[in-house]
Amino acid sequence: MNPSRLLCLLFFISTAPLLPAQDPSADETAVVQVIKDLFDGMRAADSSSMRPLFHPSARLQTIYTSKAGEPVLKDATVQDWLNSVAAPHEEVYDEQIFTYRTEIDGRMATVWTEYTFYLGDQLSHCGVNALHLFNSDAGWKITQVSDTRRRSDCQQDPVRQINATMDAWHQAAAEANAEAFFGRMTADAIYLGTEAGERWYRDELREWSKEFFAREAAWNFRPTGRQIYFAADGNTAWFEEALATWMGPCRGSGVLTKVEDQWMIRHYNLAVTVPNSKIKDFIKLMEKE
Repeated sequence: MNPSRLLCLLFFISTAPLLPAQDPSADETAVVQVIKDLFDGMRAADSSSMRPLFHPSARLQTIYTSKAGEPVLKDATVQDWLNSVAAPHEEVYDEQIFTYRTEIDGRMATVWTEYTFYLGDQLSHCGVNALHLFNSDAGWKITQVSDTRRRSDCQQDPVRQINATMDAWHQAAAEANAEAFFGRMTADAIYLGTEAGERWYRDELREWSKEFFAREAAWNFRPTGRQIYFAADGNTAWFEEALATWMGPCRGSGVLTKVEDQWMIRHYNLAVTVPNSKIKDFIKLMEKE
């Protein structure tokens, strides 16, 4: 066993479900694009681009709890919304959509989206949109928009959340903070070292790495770039990142799962990058072992 080589990590869940297909159907893509175009138009204060997205019979409803604690169902018209978008306002109406849960049957589609609404940079409210669409001869048109509204427990930008989770995880190793490091992994995570026989469950890894976390720093991998991708339901994300390490440039990739509104690491694969110009020398070096 070569402990120094074990700093290149691989976490995965052997029982984790397969990720949904990354390529949605043509109808699903078209439906989601209508919704994206709707809120892009609102951000741009362009009501004229929003109007054609609605069916002539479309209606709006908002569900919330009043200050007196009473349930409220409030109706509005599409024209009311378009008028508010077109009216002069200094702050950008920015409704950030975090998930699209889409169901389609023939010419009917329903989409459930979680959102947080900002007035400029200030959080206003959040909730869920439930949209119904009809596939007319002119394409998918919105027939109904229902939304809930609240001012607490608002979801933040998941990209920022994941970046914060990953950065804090790397920092925890750099500071030898075992609780913070292992606390960002799912309980059934598995760790694979760089050698074929090195395999630990999370708590086995915690036990094995005690000597590293007893030092001032266990290891120090510094992220220099990261790309993040999301499954359609918004509860699974995968990423790739570039890292500066004592071994030179490394590349990490992995999977995170949203657990009770917290992003947890389920898969992490960290590999040393070998330039193509040096790969033959690398192979010769390995053949000598």
